[in-house]
Amino acid sequence: MTDRSGTSATTASGFGTSGSTGPARAANAARTAVVWDALSQLLSRLSEGEPLEIVDAGGGTGGAAVPLAELGHRVTVVEPSPDSLAALERRAAESGVTVRGVQGETQDLASLFPADSADLVLVHNVLEYVDEPAVALADVAGITRPGGAVSLLVTNAVAGALHRALAGHITDAQHLLSDADGRWGGADPMPRRFTRQQLLELIGHSGLTGESVRGVRVFADVLPGHAWEGDAQAGQHLVDLERAAADHPELIGIATQLHAIALKR
Repeated sequence: MTDRSGTSATTASGFGTSGSTGPARAANAARTAVVWDALSQLLSRLSEGEPLEIVDAGGGTGGAAVPLAELGHRVTVVEPSPDSLAALERRAAESGVTVRGVQGETQDLASLFPADSADLVLVHNVLEYVDEPAVALADVAGITRPGGAVSLLVTNAVAGALHRALAGHITDAQHLLSDADGRWGGADPMPRRFTRQQLLELIGHSGLTGESVRGVRVFADVLPGHAWEGDAQAGQHLVDLERAAADHPELIGIATQLHAIALKR
């Protein structure tokens, strides 16, 4: 499980941009604005002005959890790495918020939380690494309350093929497209990638309802850095472009990541 950080130009908190300035902030914003836009809207719908119970499964050092706690929500990070949990504690203290950190994995969720207790569960960059994604997502659904939601962020297999081809690895790209796990070969460091259809099927099998799937990092990972980094106006234009592309039916397929909001009825 890996750490995530995020940015939203639409929220006062800055969502994970603390300490970032200039090109670094612009790069972070362009790559994460779409996710935080969706989460901001979801939080408003779920909370109705009250703090939410949020679980960040595989939340790492708190790149998402700390900004959510800054908004007043009660956040628990479930993370297998003791070092990441220690970094989470330091980050939360520096931000003046409390985030509960618990050592564990998705398979431990049922023993860590009562059934139907979480208003929102984040599962970002996790399903690629678990042994059985369907089982992991079922465990997540088990602790999500009826009317609650799950935020899923996964690596897109189609984009993986595109990136390998652009890097000159043509045979790798072809292999990735035909591989059930979306891998380009034995040396691929990513255990698994998902297509949009695979993600929707996974959501359906877990008993959740896929409300939407958006493309994340459609252009940010293929444009050369000199095209926009270091130029605040160009960086904002890229953020705006990513937002416009996120829901475009043809462009979702080439986004580096797929972000889905799934609901528990």
